[in-house]
Amino acid sequence: MSGGHLFAEGGRDFIINADGASRGNPGPAAAGWVIRDAADGQILLEEGLFLGKETNNRAEYFALLFALEDALVLSAHSVEVRLDAQLLVRQFQGRYRVKNRDLKPLFERVKRLAGAFERFTIKHVPREENRDADAAANAALDAQKKK
Repeated sequence: MSGGHLFAEGGRDFIINADGASRGNPGPAAAGWVIRDAADGQILLEEGLFLGKETNNRAEYFALLFALEDALVLSAHSVEVRLDAQLLVRQFQGRYRVKNRDLKPLFERVKRLAGAFERFTIKHVPREENRDADAAANAALDAQKKK
């Protein structure tokens, strides 16, 4: 390790798509994320997790948190995050302040995790470009519904 970062020497570059889903706001919610190898686009991990009752914005933050944690476990040193949640992206870019007290601790956790990578970028993408992560979140919601 170097410079206090958590990344491994020779780590990999990943592209992360993450999405939160809430049926009701707040309501039953889930997080979904897909991690791809940036070199060849191969899906390394596709995951969805039921969160319980949450707002959509908190579900979006949880999806990003879980995705970044998994990327660290997979030895990523560089991540490009793609989200269709414009609010979250703009908060991270410093264009919007995080005013909601329920989002501030999540924002701080994501910020700490982002600092663990050699390179971290985040960008807004249209919903169509985030289908895999959306499908993972909705699959987790549907699976919970059947229980």
